[in-house]
Amino acid sequence: MMAPLVALHVLAAVIWVGGMFFAYMALRPVAASLLEPPLRLPLWSRTFARFFPWVWAAVIVLPASGWTLILGYFGGLASTPVRVHVMNAVGTLMILIFLHVYFAPYRRLREAVATQDWPAGGRALAQIRRLVGLNLALGLLVAAVAAGGRYL
Repeated sequence: MMAPLVALHVLAAVIWVGGMFFAYMALRPVAASLLEPPLRLPLWSRTFARFFPWVWAAVIVLPASGWTLILGYFGGLASTPVRVHVMNAVGTLMILIFLHVYFAPYRRLREAVATQDWPAGGRALAQIRRLVGLNLALGLLVAAVAAGGRYL
């Protein structure tokens, strides 16, 4: 039971963090250098519309599988290693940041694209960029802790 749960947990993290890495490190610089706002902002709005359902799945799977492992494998918080507490805390922060992105600047980006208000869309996208950059850094930290924390 634990092996499939760990696999599901890791896959959800890889999809979320890997998607942010691709968007931030590859798509963002190319889109910014090639496309003017009337093309760039709808690209991002539609890209997020396809990516965010995967993030929602990760936001559900990660805490559910993580807490199942904490309770079932480690026997509760008291016997859980520090690295797992770090992953839990940072993961919770990442989820809160995503919820803010989804319900605030992403909503504003969609509205700006719908009304072709490119300055407002640019402000919303800039806020999303900063928050995704923060979440990417946090996600990479969690990946490093998950991969190497037991050896510290």
